[in-house]
Amino acid sequence: MKKEKTKKPEKEQKQKKQRKHAYEPIEGVLGEACDYHVYDMKIQDRIAAGCIAAVIGMVVVFVFFRILPAAAAAGIILIFPAQNLYRNYKIKKRQKELLLQFKDLLESLATSYSSGQNTQGAFGDAKADMVSIYGEKADITAEVELIANGIANNITPETLLSNFAARSGLEDVEIFANVFEVVNRQGSNLKDVISDSREIINDKIEIEMEIETMLQGNKNELNIMIVMPLVIVASVSGLGTMTIANNTPFNVVLKLICIGVFGAAYFMGRKIVDIKL
Repeated sequence: MKKEKTKKPEKEQKQKKQRKHAYEPIEGVLGEACDYHVYDMKIQDRIAAGCIAAVIGMVVVFVFFRILPAAAAAGIILIFPAQNLYRNYKIKKRQKELLLQFKDLLESLATSYSSGQNTQGAFGDAKADMVSIYGEKADITAEVELIANGIANNITPETLLSNFAARSGLEDVEIFANVFEVVNRQGSNLKDVISDSREIINDKIEIEMEIETMLQGNKNELNIMIVMPLVIVASVSGLGTMTIANNTPFNVVLKLICIGVFGAAYFMGRKIVDIKL
């Protein structure tokens, strides 16, 4: 009985530790707002991720082993880890799009400040510009609307921008929010600061796009290299009985090792060509 009493607190402590490590979405200043670190998978997203993973797993296992039940099992198993991979892909894609939209926001703010607008008027004009460029459902439109509404409710723009930066997960937005806070509190020239920030972010994005273009050939080569083992094994499978295509114990172990090496090499290659400034 004593041992059972001591086990319960240990389990509760482990559960508390797991809860502490779990990510908690950041709320907006005015309540409901999007946290760009999180992506809620829709049914179509889960189906797409599962279908892609299942097809890849079935093709790879069937080409290497020529066993249909094993190929089907591999496809089913890969459906589950594919959900997180697809979720991370969607998060990065959304953040990248948000950064490009944020660049246009700075362009609009710089124009408004240059024409003599105050902060409230500048964000009001920026909202109209974002609606005309990206539409009412765009992420940047929702963020500018939150900032404009917050300023109208006597919330400081520094607080609103800092909250946006924390939720966005973008370093450029965080830097701009910090600079805006310092400049606005000191009463410095916001027009020059926003213009400089816009130029810096524009230069950074252009450099990233140039690097992306330069590395596109390497990414294509990496995709071709990961497909070549499948082509080679498929070709070798018709060369007789004493080949690697046979599922002897030694060949099975060797094939599993090769699949693991190819997979690890692909993910390492993706990290190498994924250059961030």
